[in-house]
Amino acid sequence: MKNPHLRLLSIAISGALLLNLPGCGGSEDTDTASESAADTATDTDTDTDTDTDTDTDTDSGTEDLGSGILHTAYYEFDQDNVNVVLSGTKVIIETNGLPNHTSPYWSASHELHVEPTVTSYAKMAPGYIDDFVGTYTLTVNNSPSKAGTTSATGLGAIGIAVSGAVIYNDEEGPGIPLDDAATSLDFNGAHTGPQSYHYHLEPISFSDDDSNLVGVIADGFFLYGRKCNSTGTYPTDLDESGGHTSITQFAQDAEYHYHIQNELYLGSYYILFPGNYQGSASAIR
Repeated sequence: MKNPHLRLLSIAISGALLLNLPGCGGSEDTDTASESAADTATDTDTDTDTDTDTDTDTDSGTEDLGSGILHTAYYEFDQDNVNVVLSGTKVIIETNGLPNHTSPYWSASHELHVEPTVTSYAKMAPGYIDDFVGTYTLTVNNSPSKAGTTSATGLGAIGIAVSGAVIYNDEEGPGIPLDDAATSLDFNGAHTGPQSYHYHLEPISFSDDDSNLVGVIADGFFLYGRKCNSTGTYPTDLDESGGHTSITQFAQDAEYHYHIQNELYLGSYYILFPGNYQGSASAIR
């Protein structure tokens, strides 16, 4: 799902990924954000951001990705539902909150509506996907770094998926475990309410036991499927948040990112993000 319509202040796309770089389970977690592919362009962008503020929340020893190079993972976000803008060292992600795939949570007349399979009409949460009219906006660092301490996720949106819908954690409400609402989830581990359609579990429409990009979490780190792209296997060095540092299909240099943890939930599902933020999270509004 490449996105030719992303509006950028200035963009430079990197070249092919280099081989034989640290992979999953074999890299040292050095807490360094990725460089984009080697900047070989000799032309100077004369229309650069003149803001004199310096973003200090980047990893030392790495190229400042905010200088005009949008992380290439953002090109995977659905172009019809998600708009991504690079502004200096910040990335602004705005979505209409609607997924680009089928679900029984679309209204019956919608072209993406399908009959429920793992749930039933009687057990589904109230409301339809297309009832939601609004947007979600998240602003993160283009080159995020880990915080000195972790922080707990809250209720509501904690990330934006490549499909356009938002990501929630493993709670259904204040002190209410997801188990209590699991029967309302569709085949993508998602349901509606209290505002819009959102994912709790592995969304098999675009990540099904693979290394695909799932979305971006509110601290700016990307979330991938259960496998590593560099090895094709499940990572063995994940921290308590499901994160580690390795190369990905979008980064030629090792960078910190999250994976859906390969731990069964209710016998056959996988929770998207049950841990704490490892970076400094921004509110999704």
